[in-house]
Amino acid sequence: MQHAKWIRFIAQFSQLSRRQRQAGIARLRGNTPQDATVALLESVAQPHLVCPACHSSHAHRHGHAHGLQRYRCVPCGRTFNALTGTPLARLRHKSLWLAYADCLLASASVRQAARQLGVHRNTAFRWRHRFLTLARTDRPLCLHGIAEADELYLLESEKGSRHLTRPARRRGGHARQRGISSEQVCILVARDRTGQTLDF
Repeated sequence: MQHAKWIRFIAQFSQLSRRQRQAGIARLRGNTPQDATVALLESVAQPHLVCPACHSSHAHRHGHAHGLQRYRCVPCGRTFNALTGTPLARLRHKSLWLAYADCLLASASVRQAARQLGVHRNTAFRWRHRFLTLARTDRPLCLHGIAEADELYLLESEKGSRHLTRPARRRGGHARQRGISSEQVCILVARDRTGQTLDF
């Protein structure tokens, strides 16, 4: 807000009723859902903040945009924020992101999540894919200390393929051969004692 507008805005405070003043104070003291989401995003991104263009860590604050702190890279002059170059970049309605994450954890369908949050189903679908893409990037480089590994065999899925290499089967079908066969794919999961997990 420009300074002149701020002065005019402050001058109107004397016209507020007692109830309006109390409501304004409560609004200023309380954090909105978007504030909580932005604070969480920036606290996670702050230690690893680098310019997505030149990968330099030499940047300074450069105002705010869309509720996020904006930075300017000193070497290349590009501006960026904590979400630039991530799957969450350019998504709107940040105030609903934490609630949508709860819907994902509760295994809610796209339509159920959209109905619960009051957004369009296409928005919920887009968010689901972006959130899941972001989760795939959060992988440790290596495991430390004592690690345990186990394998899991699942039937190979050709969902979305135009030309199947086998007869179509209903969801959750069975393999034609008993035991481990070429119809199954192996997923190896390893985890150390600190909770870091890798899958292959």
